Amino acid sequence: MSSPSSPWPCRRGRAGAEAAQAACGAGPGAERGAVPRKSVNERPKPAAGRSARLSGVRQPRQPPAAGMRFPLALCLGLVALAAASPSPLQRRVVKEVLEYFHGRSNVHFLFKEQAVEGAVEREDPSGTFVQLRVTLAQTACRKRTPQRQNCRALENRRKPTCLACYKFDSGDVPKVLDKYQNCGPSHHLAVKEIKQRDEAECRAVEEAGKASDALYLPGMFAFSKGLPA
Repeated sequence: MSSPSSPWPCRRGRAGAEAAQAACGAGPGAERGAVPRKSVNERPKPAAGRSARLSGVRQPRQPPAAGMRFPLALCLGLVALAAASPSPLQRRVVKEVLEYFHGRSNVHFLFKEQAVEGAVEREDPSGTFVQLRVTLAQTACRKRTPQRQNCRALENRRKPTCLACYKFDSGDVPKVLDKYQNCGPSHHLAVKEIKQRDEAECRAVEEAGKASDALYLPGMFAFSKGLPA
């Protein structure tokens, strides 16, 4: 009895028995001995040598470790602190502002420096100009208290602001050529008329010492002395 014909006829001949069995699926051991066909979408795995070459590709840069970031942040903080620290002349102005404020008859309590803002320091041949604002805080001590170290600042009390403009000469121990001070509540100093007056006074303070330099030029009296009467 003949077997039914297959739509894909098997060719037997010189190709050999193994090729015929693989093509036709004949024989009891055909399923066990057949080699599975690979999918067309399956890609071959990279060889060991290729993976070794890919390892040399540049990887994205990793962020610095926490131990390296800390010294950098510390250095930046020290630079900012050094830039924000007041100069000797600025500290001298703050001290004189406190003395001026406590010398007023309507001040009965001791005030401490709370903040220094808007510090400006400019040098020219006539000297050094310093301008700053000092915010004061009232303490629980009287202003005549001898021991002031333990005087704590009081919360929710008045905090006046003092504007100070000073002009120092260029000597080894700078002397005050001119100065202007104005203390009061912060909203009082922000009034337009008072603000304009403060600005004009500070400009006049900065000009101190410059007029004398223009009048007394080197050699002026030598030439004037030789003129006929």
